Amino acid sequence: MEETGKKSLAPSWQPLGYAIILILGVYIGLQTGGGGDSAFQHVGPRNALDGVLDRVEQMYVDPVAREELEQVALEAVLEELDPHSLFISAEELAALAEPMEGNFEGIGVEFIIQDDTLMVVAAIPGGPAEKAGVRAGDRILTVDSAEISGPELTNQKVMELLKGPRNTTVRVGLDRKEGLEQVLLRRDRIPIHSVVTASNLDGARGYIKVIRFAQNTAEEFEAAMEALDAQGLREVIVDLRGNGGGYLNAVVPMVESFLEKGQMVVYTEGEHVPRRTYTARRDGRWNDWDLAVLVDESSASASEIFAGAIQDHDRGPILGRRTFGKGLVQEEFSISTLGALRLTVARFYTPTGRAIQRPYGEDIDYGDDYFARYESGELFHQDSIAELDSLVYRTPAGKIVRGSGGITPDVFIPLDTLRWSGFLSDLSWTGTLRDAAFGYVDARRSEAFDHDVQSGPVGAWSAEALAYLMQFAADAGIEPLRPLSGAEEAELTQRMVAQVIRNVAGESAYYEHLAKGDPAVLEALHWLENKAAVTVVDGRLTLTPGIEQTTHHINQNKHGF
Repeated sequence: MEETGKKSLAPSWQPLGYAIILILGVYIGLQTGGGGDSAFQHVGPRNALDGVLDRVEQMYVDPVAREELEQVALEAVLEELDPHSLFISAEELAALAEPMEGNFEGIGVEFIIQDDTLMVVAAIPGGPAEKAGVRAGDRILTVDSAEISGPELTNQKVMELLKGPRNTTVRVGLDRKEGLEQVLLRRDRIPIHSVVTASNLDGARGYIKVIRFAQNTAEEFEAAMEALDAQGLREVIVDLRGNGGGYLNAVVPMVESFLEKGQMVVYTEGEHVPRRTYTARRDGRWNDWDLAVLVDESSASASEIFAGAIQDHDRGPILGRRTFGKGLVQEEFSISTLGALRLTVARFYTPTGRAIQRPYGEDIDYGDDYFARYESGELFHQDSIAELDSLVYRTPAGKIVRGSGGITPDVFIPLDTLRWSGFLSDLSWTGTLRDAAFGYVDARRSEAFDHDVQSGPVGAWSAEALAYLMQFAADAGIEPLRPLSGAEEAELTQRMVAQVIRNVAGESAYYEHLAKGDPAVLEALHWLENKAAVTVVDGRLTLTPGIEQTTHHINQNKHGF
C-alpha cells in the first residue's frame, strides 16, 4: 500500500494540445470506420493508441515529444478510475521514495535560508556533518569553494548542492569566529524517521507519535515500545494524527503486537486479486498493554488499518475526528523510463468486515472533502458526522461501528479553531514562527542557554521568547488585527516555546513538549486513567463511573476497552 499523491501533470504547451485533439479525432475515425489510409483501417483496439501516436510522431505539423504524449494518454486513462490510481514521473518517484525507504543520501543537516544565507538548524546525529563538527547555528557560505549566499539561493538549490550519492564528497565553507573554515564531508545514508518521539507522559503512560508507515516504521515502533517498557510503563497513546499512511507491510506487524494469536489485522480483496487475510501469527509482545489511538481527518490508509483493527477488537478507544477514508490498496508497476503506475488492485476491510473507502465518482468533489466537513460542522460537532454507510457492524463488546467513509472515533474531539486563527496561521504558513525561533536561539547560543531550555523551567524564558516573536513578526509586516486574547497568547507562547525546544533539543523533544499541553492527549490520558469505568451503552463507548459489570462491559482481564 502506498501513500497517496496528486496526479502528476504533463508539461503544457500548445502543439501538445493540438496533438491530443488529433489523437482523439483519429481514434473516433477508427471507431466509426472513417479514414482512407489502409495502414490505419486494420488497427485493433489494443494497439490503436500506438498506431495513432506513431502517425502523430511521423506526420504532425509541429514537433512533438512522444513520451509527453504517452504521459498525457496515461493520465487520461487514470482519470477514469479511482482517485488513488496515478502515474508518477521518474523525478517524482525519486522524491517520493526517500521518506518511504527511510533514508536519503547527503551530508545530514536540517537547514533554513535566512537573510539569503544558508543556516544550519541541526546536524543530524550520526551523520557526516555532525561527525565533522558542523553544529546548529553554523552559516554555510561556500560549497566546493563557490559562494552560495544571495537572493538566488533556494531550498531546491541547496538540496542539489548538498545531496548526492553515498561516498561522494563535498567541501563546505563555514563562517566561524576564526574566519571561513573549510570542512570536507563524505556523503552517507541519512535516516528519515517515522516514529518521531516516544516519551513518558506521567510515569505510568507513554506517548508515541508516528508520522508515516515506511519500510523502517515497524522496527522504529518496536524500539519505541521497548524504551517505554524499560521505564516500567504498561499503557501507551499512539498518535496517528496527520499520518497519511504508507506501506501495508509496515502497519501489519505493529497491529499484531497488540493482538492475540489468530486475531485478524485486516483483509484485502479485489476483482482480480483474491482475498488475503492478515492475522496475528503469535501473541503480540504488547498484547497486555492498554492503549488509546489518536486520529483526525488527515489520518489515512495504513493509519486507518491500525485504528480500525484496534477499534474492532475493543483493544482501546479511538479518539479524535473521522479519518480520511482511503481504503484502497495500490501496487506499483514500472513504466519503461517514464516512471511508475500506482494502480488500485484491491480494497481493504477491517476485522469486522468494514470497507473504509469513502465514495468517489463523477458527482463527488473528492478533493474538497475537508471543506465539506468544515462547512457541515462535522469538525466541531459529533452529531454532524456523516454516516455514509447504512450497514451496521458490531465489535465483540457490542460497540457499533460503521464503514464507507473512514474510521469514526469512539471519542469525538472537536477541531481547535484557536490553533488556526488568522494571526497564528499567518505566522505558521509564512515560516515566520520557525524563523523567529531560530533567530531567538541563534542570538543566545551557549551551554547555559541550552541547559535552561532542556532542563530548566520553561517559564523562565517563555515570556522573552514570545516578545521576540512579536517583534520579529512586526518587522516582517505581520501583526494581529486586534489585541490577542489570553488563550491566543498562551497558544502562541506554546508554539514558540516548542519551536525553540526543537532548535535546541531536536524533533523528539519538540513533539514531547507539544504532547504535554495537547487537549487530545489529555483526553486520551483521562480515558486510560479511568479504564475501569469504560462500558458500552447503546452501542457506544462510554465512561460511567461506578458502573456494574454487564454482558456489554468489556473484560478488563483481557486488557481491552
